[in-house]
Amino acid sequence: MPHAATDVSRPCSSSSSSKGNKEEVIIDEDVKLLKELNYEPILHRQFDWFDNFCAQFAALDNINTVRMTFTMGVHFAGPAAYWIAFLVSSVFASMTAATLAEVCSALPAAGSVYFWAAKAAGPKFGMLAAFLVAWWSATGWTTFAASNSQAITGYIFAEVNVFGGSYKTDVNDVHFRAVQWIVAEALLLICIILNQLSPKNYRWVFRIAFFFIIVDVLLNFIWLPISVSRSYGFRDAKFVFTAIRYPAEYLDAAKQHIVPHAWKWCLAYFASTGVLCGIDASGHVAEETRHASKSAAHGLFWSTVSTAVLAFGCVIMFLFCIPPDDMLEQTLYNESSTQPFVNMYALALGRKAHVFMNVWIIIEMIFNTSIGIVASSRLVFAIARDGVLPFSGWISKVSKDGLPRNAITAIYIIASLILCSILPSNMAFSSLISGGVTPGFAIYALINICRLLNLNPEMPAARWSVGIFSKPFQFCAIIYNIFAFAINVSPYAYPVTGKNFNYSCVIFGSVTIFAFLCWIFVPRDKWLTAVFERMRTV
Repeated sequence: MPHAATDVSRPCSSSSSSKGNKEEVIIDEDVKLLKELNYEPILHRQFDWFDNFCAQFAALDNINTVRMTFTMGVHFAGPAAYWIAFLVSSVFASMTAATLAEVCSALPAAGSVYFWAAKAAGPKFGMLAAFLVAWWSATGWTTFAASNSQAITGYIFAEVNVFGGSYKTDVNDVHFRAVQWIVAEALLLICIILNQLSPKNYRWVFRIAFFFIIVDVLLNFIWLPISVSRSYGFRDAKFVFTAIRYPAEYLDAAKQHIVPHAWKWCLAYFASTGVLCGIDASGHVAEETRHASKSAAHGLFWSTVSTAVLAFGCVIMFLFCIPPDDMLEQTLYNESSTQPFVNMYALALGRKAHVFMNVWIIIEMIFNTSIGIVASSRLVFAIARDGVLPFSGWISKVSKDGLPRNAITAIYIIASLILCSILPSNMAFSSLISGGVTPGFAIYALINICRLLNLNPEMPAARWSVGIFSKPFQFCAIIYNIFAFAINVSPYAYPVTGKNFNYSCVIFGSVTIFAFLCWIFVPRDKWLTAVFERMRTV
């Protein structure tokens, strides 16, 4: 959300060279665009279009998100249901990205979805939409840092299971959870330290992360298939493209199906939709991107499309590489392993050779988590700038080099506290992070509903657009994201018990209540800025 103009110097290049002059002209164009919206930019512009692309590409991290959801995706209804769900999700997520890229092109400012929702909802509903999206998005992105830090520990401790160590890696053991918590906190701290780099230097983190992901994909498309062909062998095409399986836990004592087959297919979307959530990351760093009205829009759309294509390719490749049924208990369905994919790599690549792959993945995930913190810190900074969050005055302060360091610190404090929930029980931690993905779908649906209904006729025109496909894409995005939201708050294990209950609905509902309370009690005059003062109706 834009804030009232403040006495802040305009970030621009001081170089007298032709390159410096060109950068200054580009920055002036970006500043001019935002000033037309009565928006005074604060963050320094150090990123180009490729940095913006890499930011979202790395935050989505196509192959790692597939690895983390693959077993669940295959489990619900079998390989056929999983790859079909992933294909459908890829198409509709790309449509959603196109609609968001249009808004990003019109409003390339820090905070992205928060600012976009406020503008798209117009003068009457803008404040409510902004507060809802502010709390939803802050919840999603802050839990991302904690969940990813914990996920990295899974790859580390999985080696104990591979090499047959005596150390117990059972999440029900409080001693192991304590060690897991310490390691996760240390990994989170490393990611936070990386975020202390100046924007000018951090651009290299974007590019290194991109490099690690591409090499990871190549290793899995070249090394893994070769090793599988030399070890346990590939699954046949019939299994990959047509096999349908319904888990035994979906049957009651009389062997009657307690869950309709159609719903089991729907549950496959629980795995596929999560891979392509977070497609607003490019928008969060738009204010720091040169020529943002086009570069950030391109970065948002094309990083989503490329992620969808590569992730779908990884899904098909992994389906062919699934071990035989008699080996599944020791690999992908190994309940004693903290990350079953490591066991599959060990079986295919070898006990020693797979370590290189695992170390590469761990380093890649550290970069991925760090970049996720970049996106979340810019979002939290923009929200706090308008006084929506507690301690907003402190969180919204920016350092001399244009870095929202206090927002980064706030993310660290919140993520650290979430990680502490590992100590009492693994279920407590899982419950807290279960709402991480769900808010994203609600946000994308809400923004597109506002645009489709044209709640703000004065919405700025986009400099990047899909033309006549804009309205159809908005409609498709609404249907898809509402469906994805419903899937992600529904039970995914039956019968439902306290241990397998999906707490995302509880988390989302609680956060929504907080958003409504803020909307009710925060003075409208305190929140409204120059743009919305013109449109104010009360």
